[in-house]
Amino acid sequence: VSAVVRRQGSRRGKRAVSTQALSELDPEVFHLLRQEKDRQVRSINLIASENFASQEVLQVLGSVLSNKYSEGTPGARYYGGNEFIDKVERLCQQRALTAFGVDEQEWAVNVQPYSGSPANFAVYTALLQPHDRIMGLSLLNGGHLTHGHYTQQRKVSATSIYFESLPYGVDESTGLIDFENLRKTARAFRPKMIIAGASAYPRVIDWAAFREICDEVGAILMVDMAHISGLVATGVHPSPFPYADVVTTTTHKSLRGPRGGMIFCRKKFQKQIDDAVFPALQGGPHNATIGALAVQLKQVTTPEFRDYCADVVANCRALASHLSAHGCQLVSGGTDNHLLLWNLRPIGLSGSKLEKVCEKVSIVVNRNTIAGDPSPFSPGGVRLGSCAMTTRGATQQDFVRIGRSCCCCCCCCCCCCCCCSGCCCCCCCCCCSFCCSFCCCCCCCCRCCCLSSTFNQDRQTSKH
Repeated sequence: VSAVVRRQGSRRGKRAVSTQALSELDPEVFHLLRQEKDRQVRSINLIASENFASQEVLQVLGSVLSNKYSEGTPGARYYGGNEFIDKVERLCQQRALTAFGVDEQEWAVNVQPYSGSPANFAVYTALLQPHDRIMGLSLLNGGHLTHGHYTQQRKVSATSIYFESLPYGVDESTGLIDFENLRKTARAFRPKMIIAGASAYPRVIDWAAFREICDEVGAILMVDMAHISGLVATGVHPSPFPYADVVTTTTHKSLRGPRGGMIFCRKKFQKQIDDAVFPALQGGPHNATIGALAVQLKQVTTPEFRDYCADVVANCRALASHLSAHGCQLVSGGTDNHLLLWNLRPIGLSGSKLEKVCEKVSIVVNRNTIAGDPSPFSPGGVRLGSCAMTTRGATQQDFVRIGRSCCCCCCCCCCCCCCCSGCCCCCCCCCCSFCCSFCCCCCCCCRCCCLSSTFNQDRQTSKH
């Protein structure tokens, strides 16, 4: 075998795999990568579900681990040659349990899910029968598609197609989960599973209240902590593990790892969960992602990462305080975690308009529904997050400056709407829109360029 490898190594001219630099082999893709990198470097990223992976994580993602196929679980593969792949996956599992401080005698973890949505669906198919009843937070109130979303016209999510779903919501006056109504509805609906967790909920979640309701109606408690898993691992947010039966998460948001998923479960559910991931739902795991996740989970246990998560929350609160002080209406009045929801309905704006104006000056946000919105296609707010810019070294003072720029964009939207509403023809409307967009650029561009330059410099020296 060694002789064959040596002979093939000497025949460089006959290799089927190119050794050219990407810029030479495929300049088109190389150029697109450069453009995307430039966009990320130059913009202020306030997307709550995005972050910047470390160079070490990216290095493993682009490693030889991508070459190996390994259907099955460690020690029980359907292919040979998995000696080291097994070690990588077992290491990742051990680090996951350690990072979240759970007892390996009581809990198991599956690190193979490709992302959060397959992780959630694997849990449903493992522990439920078709048409069993579930309850999750309404999408319009901050929930996720995979928690059973449907509309009057159709069942949107696969979860709502295969299972009977009934959403619970928040109290519109406070923005907080309405546990009293949840309890009343659960008593009548008798769900087999209740899902706790959200994609747009700015406050600490009361896991104990969910556990109490689940015990009362005999339901399984599944927690989706995708957004807050980094905060949970570092103690910045209360842990769901003392209360939950199953916990799912993505790995790239506040956890700051590669794009993947994990399922933690009580040991009694381990076989069902593992079988639901493979062979029921997925094929071979993405080994490079699992290796990169192992690297990040080691970083999660460091004092530096704990400081980072504390800064994430402090920065988001600084942004919330600035917006509130300038008359902006925030859902629930503020934030306890890495995100906030800005309600634009009181000033007659939509989230889509503010998102587009912000993007013109390289501030990246996402439109988001607010409780009371008639449809997810006409969201009344935007969601702002602090994870990504905190990774780049932003401080509370920086987030105040970011808040000022966001307010400028909001003012531009208001002026644009006022001007356009007073115009009588399409020509005038276009002119007014153009003028307002131009004004927005004048107001915000210098501010955003200065901010981007600061973060670009700090990126190299940031303690995070």
